Amino acid sequence: MLAARLIPCLLLRGAGCVKTLRFRKPTYLGDPINIVRIFNDREVDELIVLDVDARREGRGPRLDHLADLASECFMPLCYGGGVRSLEDIERVFAVGVEKVSINTQAVLDPALVESAARQFGSQSIVASIDVRTDFLRRRRVVTHGGRRSHALDPVAHARAMEERGAGEVLLNSVDRDGVMGGYDLALVADVARAVHVPVIACGGAGSLEDAARALRAGASAAAAGSLFCFAGPNRAVLVNYPDRREIDAVLLSDERP
Repeated sequence: MLAARLIPCLLLRGAGCVKTLRFRKPTYLGDPINIVRIFNDREVDELIVLDVDARREGRGPRLDHLADLASECFMPLCYGGGVRSLEDIERVFAVGVEKVSINTQAVLDPALVESAARQFGSQSIVASIDVRTDFLRRRRVVTHGGRRSHALDPVAHARAMEERGAGEVLLNSVDRDGVMGGYDLALVADVARAVHVPVIACGGAGSLEDAARALRAGASAAAAGSLFCFAGPNRAVLVNYPDRREIDAVLLSDERP
């Protein structure tokens, strides 16, 4: 049986890490290098890092900061934020990152995903899809850090990204972000059924049991932020990660919820 993937997702803002609530109200967590070192000690298998200010500030990846981060990582690193061209992707790979996540630009210019997959390989290109439910209960893809909504269904968008060559889908529920009340399992199931590439569920994890439910719904991996950054009912900042035996006992159990 394969090891279950449980992936921390860090949000970069300026020189620090934050955790948001429905993409707003950022809470400062600390220096990203120090957080990565903690994850190294905990033997995390994989890490996602998203620069949440890059698109808003109209800039590309901060390669100097990213290079420092990649040099500290003992695990494969996926980076997203401000990626708008093949040149951006090439520069990100050049500093030691293994995967690039494309979000806003995948909606504005879907051909970039196709060109990137052809040039760098599908295994290194992740289509990141942020989803919000509107007042009519319709699922809509949102971009620009959740500030712009599109008349684009996430299931259809995921299919299109797979057809363009994306090797993985990072599926994030804006409505559940930071709430710690569980993933949007219906969304996870619908997207996972629609594509053949791995789907990483994100947004809402409050426990390992939540991650197990996402895997049962069809996700190939579960990503989380608050689960690994907060402790207790008052959400005190405490960077943590369970040990491998604890993860496998819950996520790989035949009786998982």
